[in-house]
Amino acid sequence: MATEKKHKLKIIPLGGLGEIGKNMTVIEYGSNIVVIDCGMSFPEDEMLGIDIVIPDITYLVKNKDKVKGIFLTHGHEDHIGNIPYLLKKINVPIYGTKLTLGLVGNKLLEHKIEDAQLNVLDAGSSINAGCFKVNFIRSSHSIPDAVMIAVETPIGTIVHTGDFKIDYTPISGEVIDLDAIAEFGRKGVLVAMSDSTNVERPGSTDSERIISTKFMEIFKNCDSRIIVASFASNIHRIQQIINASVAYGRKVAISGKSMINAVKVSQELGYLDVPDGTIIHVNDLKKLKDNEIVVVTTGSQGEPMSALTRMANADHKKIQIKKGDLVIISATPIPGNEKTVSRVINMLYEKGAEVLYDAITQVHVSGHARRDELKLILTLLKPKFFIPVHGEYRHLMLHSKLAQELGMDEKDIIIGKNGEVFEVTSKTIAKNGNVTSGNILVDGLGVGDVGNIVLRDRKLLSENGLIIIVLATEKGTGKILAGPEIVSRGFIYVRENIDLIEESKEVIRKALNKCTDAKVKEWNSIKMAIKDSLSSFIYDKIKRNPMILPIIVDVNTNDTLNLTEQFNDYTELGNLIESIEDIKIEADISSEVESNITEEPKISEVIEVNEVNEPKETQVIEEEPLTDKEFEW
Repeated sequence: MATEKKHKLKIIPLGGLGEIGKNMTVIEYGSNIVVIDCGMSFPEDEMLGIDIVIPDITYLVKNKDKVKGIFLTHGHEDHIGNIPYLLKKINVPIYGTKLTLGLVGNKLLEHKIEDAQLNVLDAGSSINAGCFKVNFIRSSHSIPDAVMIAVETPIGTIVHTGDFKIDYTPISGEVIDLDAIAEFGRKGVLVAMSDSTNVERPGSTDSERIISTKFMEIFKNCDSRIIVASFASNIHRIQQIINASVAYGRKVAISGKSMINAVKVSQELGYLDVPDGTIIHVNDLKKLKDNEIVVVTTGSQGEPMSALTRMANADHKKIQIKKGDLVIISATPIPGNEKTVSRVINMLYEKGAEVLYDAITQVHVSGHARRDELKLILTLLKPKFFIPVHGEYRHLMLHSKLAQELGMDEKDIIIGKNGEVFEVTSKTIAKNGNVTSGNILVDGLGVGDVGNIVLRDRKLLSENGLIIIVLATEKGTGKILAGPEIVSRGFIYVRENIDLIEESKEVIRKALNKCTDAKVKEWNSIKMAIKDSLSSFIYDKIKRNPMILPIIVDVNTNDTLNLTEQFNDYTELGNLIESIEDIKIEADISSEVESNITEEPKISEVIEVNEVNEPKETQVIEEEPLTDKEFEW
């Protein structure tokens, strides 16, 4: 083991500070790194089209030879969701409890990752990782097999609580190991890092068993179908739904891919006790009476593509909400999801369902500790230094004040931000610099290829729409041979605004004539003149600022070109036809489209244009790929 004189201990949060989710913490000493958790978070409202958000792991990639392993506190997505993306860049050992790794393994199958090094580590056991000794301490949360992690370093012990609450009557029967926590406190804890999510709430979090009693009461008095939405990884809650269903003679159907996967893994590993014949396929629901049916589904956060939302929208292929259905939303909205959850509840009511959620009756208890439980853990650990984690800034600040109420000195408490480096010695803790950190946006199969500029473009398009201007000019002279034609997407409905379109065409012609008179032949200047003129006209006319994309086709009249086959109305934005057989056109598209616009893929399509003195005809136009400054569709 290295000595304190040689190195300083570094704690580097890459996620989880100033936010809910995306939990990831680096602990570094010399040439040794261990990582606690590797999570994701949901996109915010302005992140249009984004599926999930993951931490930037540039620092780990640069120091991959130092990484001894990733240690997971439990199997919720905000703690394991980034693992497939990380393993595609650095293949390091993953350590977790059996259920946690079962859920991770299922994710890796989806990503077709077959060479992962998954190592089961039970609560109460430990393992050496470089100069560190990592200990798993049994904890309580809304998912089985949750642990706290104590990392023994060359200069002292760091205890990371992960997500926890103190439940004396847990569904699994596995009570949090307060003795082990206290034992580390007696030996001495250098740094404690503790869950701050529920620090605003006084008292203690209710036991999960309260929900069991409530479900029994609801199921007993209900004669209609029951649909329960919860987090897919909330295995304790799913067990209680199954218990109530069995007690009152109901069959259970599972809806939603993540829910199906979680139930399957939990059953295989023995974390769900399901009597034979209880779970049925959704296709078999039509064979049963309403009072014999329970559906367990995803969608407790109002996710647009979740099973419950599709039911509420009447888009679900197998299950339609009908009058009299009882829908239970057994979760509270994650901060930022309140609007989407409210929207789903409203749609369910419109369909005639009765809806139970936490604001009406207690159908959910939190998996996070409240103030009294947070105080107890800090009292048992007696840390020299304290770093509140897992919360927005106000949560971290309140947790700091809570620690001060227990006698800790404010200078021994660090309220940090993602990417900051906390250097620790046996006597001091201080911030010292930053590493690369931030959000990596995942859109479909694209990871990190959508950034702030693209999001700004998407927001601009969503608010103001797009105008595409298409015209053909004679090579060398700049004379207009066809067009201009204007295509609108998300701006105005063309057929109801013919006058505005015609006036806009005239503005474009005047702008082109000015360029011709001034002998301007540079593409960027011509296109900028078109955009400036049309933008000013539209704003003066209707006070809107659409994105404007000019496309000018420079035609060599010596080539074989039938201009009467010029442009045909195209049906889909940015989908210009790719093949051109006997038509030769030299097309040049300017790289400058909008000052805040990013890259754009190749465009090819059939476009419709009305030449002033010629009948409407069609012609296929193929353009060169746009440069990296062009707009991304």
